[in-house]
Amino acid sequence: MRNVMKQIREKVKNGQRLSDEDALRLFESFELLEIGELAAEVNRRKNSNKVYFNVNRHINYTNLCVNQCTFCAFAREEGDERGYTLDLDQIRAKVREALAAGATEIHSVGGLHPDLSFDFYLEMLRAIKAEAPALHIKAFTAVEIDYFTRISDKTLIDVVRDLKEAGLGSMPGGGAEILGQQVRDKICPEKISGERWLEITETVHNCGLRTNATMLFGHLETYSDRVEHLRLLRELQDRTGGFQSFIPLAFQPDNTRVPGAVGVSGVDALKTLAISRLYLDNFQHIKAYWVMLGLKIAQVALCFGVNDIDGTVVEEKIGHDAGADSPQVLSREQLITLIRNAGRQPVERDTLYREIREY
Repeated sequence: MRNVMKQIREKVKNGQRLSDEDALRLFESFELLEIGELAAEVNRRKNSNKVYFNVNRHINYTNLCVNQCTFCAFAREEGDERGYTLDLDQIRAKVREALAAGATEIHSVGGLHPDLSFDFYLEMLRAIKAEAPALHIKAFTAVEIDYFTRISDKTLIDVVRDLKEAGLGSMPGGGAEILGQQVRDKICPEKISGERWLEITETVHNCGLRTNATMLFGHLETYSDRVEHLRLLRELQDRTGGFQSFIPLAFQPDNTRVPGAVGVSGVDALKTLAISRLYLDNFQHIKAYWVMLGLKIAQVALCFGVNDIDGTVVEEKIGHDAGADSPQVLSREQLITLIRNAGRQPVERDTLYREIREY
């Protein structure tokens, strides 16, 4: 393994692209600190000492969903007393709260509602824009976009263009889970295929919208599945350049129905973040999503190649329904302190990574 690490270190030093075999060997390695050091070195080249965050507000507009994925603790079937759907007035109220808190972004995703028409989603975007024209709307996963094509009988391009015209500014990148179909058949057989996720995301990029990319890890996937997932994202980024950041999402096993899944250890989380930085050489930003990682692991990740720690969030439901024990919200001051205590430079950004203020 020492020879392997030496070869990989030489590649990193010379700016060479890592192979799939390199990534797999890193996942199999126990040299956590050396992997982290390499990732930190690459991150310094790309982003110096800066760690980004933003002031945002999550709005999960409904938890009713026609899909019932085994890994999901958020979705509810129609008729379940725990199900809910926000109306436009409730959404407007949350937008006003976001404005009062100094937010620059609304992050909105939800279930695949059995009854809402496509017009509702357009009206929701317009309502947010009317209430707060300057707020950036980052909304909808590729899974939701595919669902909109089915309920509207519109083409994919027409759906994306209609959403963009109504106020959609970017997409968060969820729904990717693990892109390999063998794993998807086990954890989310009703969900669109990985191939369809990539097709929709590429179309969105070609329509002029940026997205993030995610990977749900720590359930039934193997290291090879993770590497395949990363390869597919890297190839798409080569084609479009439309991804802003990569966000490994640590699987939360509580209240889900994935047999045998135990979740993610701190070592695995840090290793996965670091390897992502090393392998995804065409991604500028790697994000530690503190909601699912927890605050301490997210903070340590800033020494493992991570340069973004997400935002204030406010009222996140999906990860918490699955057992995340992180807070529901962090203040701007808490994020700044968390970053500073890791020896990094806090930088507030907007959704498109334009710098608002250095602290």
